[in-house]
Amino acid sequence: MRRRWLLQLPLALAAARVQAREETTGEPGSAARASGGVVVARFGALPAPPQVRKVFAAGPPAGMLVATLAPEKLLGWPTPLGDAARALLGPRLRALPHTGRLSGRGSTVPLESLLQLAPDLVIDAGTADATYVSGVRRVSEQTGLPTLLVQGRIADHAAQLREVGRLLGVAERGERLARDAEAALALAERVRASVPPAGRPRVYYGRGADGLETGLAGSINVELLDFCAGRNVAAEAGQGSLTRVSLEQLLRWNPEVIVTQDAAFARRALTDPLWRDLAAVRAGRVHCAPALPFGWLDGPPGVNRLIGVRWLLERLHPGHPALRELEPLPEAVRRFYQSFYGASLSAQAVRGLLEGAGGV
Repeated sequence: MRRRWLLQLPLALAAARVQAREETTGEPGSAARASGGVVVARFGALPAPPQVRKVFAAGPPAGMLVATLAPEKLLGWPTPLGDAARALLGPRLRALPHTGRLSGRGSTVPLESLLQLAPDLVIDAGTADATYVSGVRRVSEQTGLPTLLVQGRIADHAAQLREVGRLLGVAERGERLARDAEAALALAERVRASVPPAGRPRVYYGRGADGLETGLAGSINVELLDFCAGRNVAAEAGQGSLTRVSLEQLLRWNPEVIVTQDAAFARRALTDPLWRDLAAVRAGRVHCAPALPFGWLDGPPGVNRLIGVRWLLERLHPGHPALRELEPLPEAVRRFYQSFYGASLSAQAVRGLLEGAGGV
C-alpha cells in the first residue's frame, strides 16, 4: 500500500496544482506561467500589491520570506523567538509578536484567531506536496481569506524573493535580495561543477542535543548537504524526511564530515569516546553552524540558509579556488544580516556569532 501511495503522489500533486490554478484564475496553468512555477497554488482573489498591508505567515519558512521582503507587513513570527535571537534582528523584526503557525508540526492558531488578525493575505512556503496544497485550500475555504503556497527548496529562493516581492508590492527589494540569493546559488553551482560526485565528502547532519536526528534523501532539512557538493550519508537509508538513527548505524556510515547547529552536540562528538572511531571525529571535521537568529543550515528551511551556503562550502571544500576569490566570511555575514534582517552588526557581534557556534 505504501508503494502504491508513493507512486500516486506525483499525480495527486499535479492534479492539485492544476485544480488550484483553475479555481482561482479560470485558466489551467496560468499561475505557473505567471511565476515561473514558484507559486504552487493560490486560492481566493489575491489583492493587488498596494492593498497587501497585513500578511500572515502560515509557517516558519514563510515567516522568513515575508520578514526579509516586507517586515512592515508581517503580522508576527510563526514560532516564538528568544531574546538572543531578537537581539540579532533589526528593530522592526525584533518587535514583532509571536502569532503562531498554521502549518508544520501542528497548528497553533485557531481559525477564529486568524480572522481576528484580519490579514490581507496568508502565505505558506516549503515542501509543496499535496498535503500542503490541501491545507492552504482548506484555510481559504474556511476563512474566506486569500491564500498562497510557494515552493521553498534552496534552488527556489531567488525566484521566491523576486515573485513574492512583486506580489507584496516590494518588487525592488525583492529583486535586490534575489540577486544576493543568485550569487550564493551560483557559487554552490561552480563548486558542484568542479567536484565530481565520487570526490565529494560523505557528510552527516546531526540534529538535536544527541545528534542522532537527521534527514533522509529528499528531506528539505538537509538539502544543503548535496547542494554544497557533499554526500548525505543518511541517503543510504532511503527517501523521506527527518528520522532517528542509532550510533551503530552512524558508525557503519562513517562520515568524513559532521555538521550540526547544536554547539553542545558538536563538543560532545569531539570528546565522547563513543564517537571517536568516526572518520570525521578523528580528522577534527565536526563543524557547528550558527543558529541565531535562525539556523544557517535549517530551522527553518528558508531563505535564512543562504548565508549557510557559503559557510558549508568552506567546511566541505576548504581552499577551493572559487572560495578564495570571495570577501572574508565575517564581512559576508555582516552584509547578509543587514540586507535580510535589517540588523547592523559590529565586528565584535559577528565574531561572537561565529565563535558562539563553537568556532568550528
